[in-house]
Amino acid sequence: MVPPIWIEHTTSPLPRKDLFVHSKLIIEKSDGLFGNIDIDGSKNAALPILVSSILCCGTLSLKNVPDLLDVHNIVNLLQELNIKVNKNEKSFQLDATNISSFTSSYELASKLRASVLVLGPLLARFGKAKVPLPGGCSLGMRPVDLHIKSLSQMGAKIFMEHGYIVGEVPSERLIGTDITFEIVSVGATQNALMAATLAKGHTKIINAAKEPEIVDLCHCLRKAGAKIVGDGTSVIEIEGVEKLHSAEHTIIPDRIEAASYAIATLATNGSIILNNITPNVFGTFKDYLEKAGAKLTFFDEKNSVEIRSTKNINSIDVKTAPYPDFPTDIQAPWMVLMCLAVGKSIIEETIFENRFTHVPELTKMGANIKVLSNHEALVHGISKFTSAQVKATDLRAGFALIIAALVADGISEISHTYHIDRGYVDVVGKLTKLGVNITKKGAI
Repeated sequence: MVPPIWIEHTTSPLPRKDLFVHSKLIIEKSDGLFGNIDIDGSKNAALPILVSSILCCGTLSLKNVPDLLDVHNIVNLLQELNIKVNKNEKSFQLDATNISSFTSSYELASKLRASVLVLGPLLARFGKAKVPLPGGCSLGMRPVDLHIKSLSQMGAKIFMEHGYIVGEVPSERLIGTDITFEIVSVGATQNALMAATLAKGHTKIINAAKEPEIVDLCHCLRKAGAKIVGDGTSVIEIEGVEKLHSAEHTIIPDRIEAASYAIATLATNGSIILNNITPNVFGTFKDYLEKAGAKLTFFDEKNSVEIRSTKNINSIDVKTAPYPDFPTDIQAPWMVLMCLAVGKSIIEETIFENRFTHVPELTKMGANIKVLSNHEALVHGISKFTSAQVKATDLRAGFALIIAALVADGISEISHTYHIDRGYVDVVGKLTKLGVNITKKGAI
């Protein structure tokens, strides 16, 4: 086989991940978050939508794209395929007219899970692809078998070679078919969905993911000429078209970022206003916030919400599950909040088998948490956190440690901040605006 293609790029939206490895966040105890901040575009929506540019014969113009490390990496990956990318603040223009490579580099793919999403679009439009097994946060086994199985059902021939997923389409085009996922998978739904837009005939995805990020991807694809119905439900149907054309789209707000700052507000007994969001951004998570003690007031005319703490934090058992239930990406920040509640609570993680890596770090800060299994933890309320030197073990765990540091006596240090930079835009600037004494050391 042809060895992978490696291309150096001198222009990038953000510095490389390795430049952040030795940076640290220094955080003093906060007397409460107060003020207002803007919620940026959704990372989990932006990544697949950026990848969907592969499908378009023309320019995909995107607005409200978050300035994140994961976005930097996916854009670099697309550039390696010879997609022309122009960036102006939060706007991107991507032109895939002259794609000349169908191989993703191992280096970039190892940095983010979303790298596997190029597989379906490349096979659908060009009939060939070579994609490394993806990386990202170390959350346990996240197999790509659902991605491979669905694309194979559509006629692709796929095999593994030297750590790469290699695929080709023997016929002229992928063939539409009925695809039933054994478990709900956001990534596999996105891959199959994008591939089906250019497949010949009708595709039905059964037990599809319902996340708002899936719906946003479908909105974007429809603007480019795709024929899709059923997004937001468990059955999505796609009638394949011969090609997609140029389109413009604005990325939805990041519901995980909004929820993270809402939890931090409760933890610090503060009051903040989040801009650029509507009630549906929170979805059913709004109910959990209110049960825990938050007061939410939405201002529809301003697309903003005020979040106020009611002083007492209530302990609540939660179980992560696919949308619209409790999001796995909020489990770690929520665990910090439950540490501050009176009594005890059970947190059950059903999506990933290794998403309690933040527990030892929180224990260094005084948390009383017993991990009962890979999927269940018992949280006892404590009177306070204490400052410590801790490490962000993954993206959401990093923000959980920030929340703990905000309420800990003394000054805390959080290392491995590149995880946080993957999913939270300008966390230092936003927290500073909310009255927090926070600095980053060792960053470029």
